[in-house]
Amino acid sequence: MNKVKITVLKTTLDKELAKEYGTGGLGPCPMLKEGQVFYADYAKPDGFCDEAWKAIYQYVFALSHGADANLFYYGDWIKKPGVAICSCNDGLRPVIFKLEATNKKSEINYTPVR
Repeated sequence: MNKVKITVLKTTLDKELAKEYGTGGLGPCPMLKEGQVFYADYAKPDGFCDEAWKAIYQYVFALSHGADANLFYYGDWIKKPGVAICSCNDGLRPVIFKLEATNKKSEINYTPVR
């Protein structure tokens, strides 16, 4: 199993929807910033948004467990092998992520509870 590089590409705000449905003064996600980089495999990285993790973990899991980088969405909607572009599920202020397969080996760095 290898780590997957997660890069925050963009934080957005749908002003039209935010005006109609959001609370006053709503802006782009305050938790994540463009350019931030995280590495993950089976577990959510420290400092990563819980809701964003729920939206992207299946792609991270597939890439970290060796999904064929030449076939994983390549040629379907992504032009670079081993890459997925995903977003969190916040409909007013979604964050866009780039997920990239890497050759960095994962290490279990916790003691399982029994």
